[in-house]
Order: sequence, then structure tokens, then C-alpha cells
Amino acid sequence: MYLIVVGAGKVGVNLTRELLGQGHEVTMIENSRRRYLLVEQELEHNIQYGDASELWVLERAGISRAEMVIAVTGDDEDNILICQVAKEKYNVERIIARVNNPRNRAHFDLLGIKPVVSATDLILKLLEHEVPHHNLVNLLDLEAEKIEIIEVRLRENSPIAGKKVGEIETPDRTLLISILREGTGFVPTAESELKVGDDILAVLDPVQEEDLKRVLGAGS
Repeated sequence: MYLIVVGAGKVGVNLTRELLGQGHEVTMIENSRRRYLLVEQELEHNIQYGDASELWVLERAGISRAEMVIAVTGDDEDNILICQVAKEKYNVERIIARVNNPRNRAHFDLLGIKPVVSATDLILKLLEHEVPHHNLVNLLDLEAEKIEIIEVRLRENSPIAGKKVGEIETPDRTLLISILREGTGFVPTAESELKVGDDILAVLDPVQEEDLKRVLGAGS
């Protein structure tokens, strides 16, 4: 696969290094001359100097044949612009953008820049997983694919505590995929009994989330 990575910060360099190690063809673009010269010593011809918000820079990097563009600069406006140009003007099928400020997430969504990666959001989700304030945690949300994975901790008043998985009437397009109990996970069968304190992982269509929460007794 041919990819263009924009931004030679730590994220961009590490990402490019891993992608090259996996056998992909990668061109990195960096607009800081000083940073470019520093990274060039390692990446050699795989990095180009220039402002990726300018069309000729993207064209020089071969965007017309790029299968994916990943914008991971430290500027959200640049990441939006680069991904929008790649998608709208050059018909690049796959784009990934880094969101530096979670407050800008709405702007990416509004312009259809998906998927996005926010380190802050990832850490907050991890924190919620490790120190939950509620008994429901959203672990994965693939909006385009209409799939999400949630984790629900069974409380003492849960209507399904003590029941077997096969006895639970879950909504359509939902599936209980794993139970985490005392630090160990397993794939449940119809005979698996649910216990207070279990963490249940479920994959579902997002439109079914409220119905599944009612079944599992997951409130805020």
C-alpha cells in the first residue's frame, strides 16, 4: 500500500517507521526545515520537505496514487484541510486525521473527516475503563460501520445477575461477546451464568444501545 503521512512529530515518525517495517511504501511530508533535516537522516528518501496544505507539495509526493493519507500534524486546521483535499480533490479512499484538541472534534465530524484519532479521548476512555464512574463504558465506536463495543459491569440490582446468557432476550443486532470475571475473560455460552461484578462486553448496532442498556440494567 502507498501512504502519505503528514507531520514529522513523534507520532508521525514512529508511525512511518512501523509502516515501512511492515513493507508499505510511505512518503512523509514535513514543513519545518529543521525537523525535516533531522528526520531525513533516518528516513532518507521517504521524507519530503514542504507545506502539505499546498497542492503542488501533495502532487510531488504522489497523492494521485496514494491509497491512504494520514494527517498527524500538531495543527487541527491543517489536518482537516489536508484530509479534505485528499478526499475531495484527489479521491483518496482512506484518510485518517489526528485531533489534537477534543473540542475540535465536531469540526472534523461536520466536514466528514473520518476516522479521527484523539489521544486525549483514548486516554479518557482508558481512564474510564480503569476507574469507572458509571457501569457502562464505550470501548469502540465505528460510526461509518455502525458498530460499537460497550462494556457493562453488573450491579447487585441488575435484572440479569444470576441468569444464564441463554435466558436473556437481547435486542436484535446485539451480541454478548465476552465476560470478564476476576481479571480473566472468556467467551460465554448459553449456559454461562452472569454474576454481580462481571464486566460484559457486547457488540451492537449503535441504534440498539438504549434497548440493550435496559436489558443489562446499565444506567448512568
